[in-house]
Amino acid sequence: MSAAHEKTVTDFCNSLLGRDMNKLVSYLSEDVFYHNMPWQPVNGHAGVRQVLTAFVEGPKISLEKMEIKHTSSAGDVVMNERLEHWAAGSVKVQLPVLGVFTFNDKGKISRWCDYFDAKTIAPMMDVLK
Repeated sequence: MSAAHEKTVTDFCNSLLGRDMNKLVSYLSEDVFYHNMPWQPVNGHAGVRQVLTAFVEGPKISLEKMEIKHTSSAGDVVMNERLEHWAAGSVKVQLPVLGVFTFNDKGKISRWCDYFDAKTIAPMMDVLK
């Protein structure tokens, strides 16, 4: 199952480029636990939408490129290291991220934790204010 889960995680991460929240949440279980470190965790599709809509579908910020550097898995857990290239007008940020994804028995991502340095993404957050 690990190879299939690795492909799902890669497809999921690349779906961020499509700017479609419906597509993004289709990879997630209804009760998904999502923790975008270092901020507070959320649960469910509504929680994910609350945190990510401004980034995925918002008019001010866009993800321009997703580079998945490494992927590793064991059983129902997949980890990936990636470099996300974000833009907001003239502000550009390259955000290194480590993601940890856990799958449920239905093949959906039921736990998603992304680890990154909040200082790196701070210029993007200023654009959202």
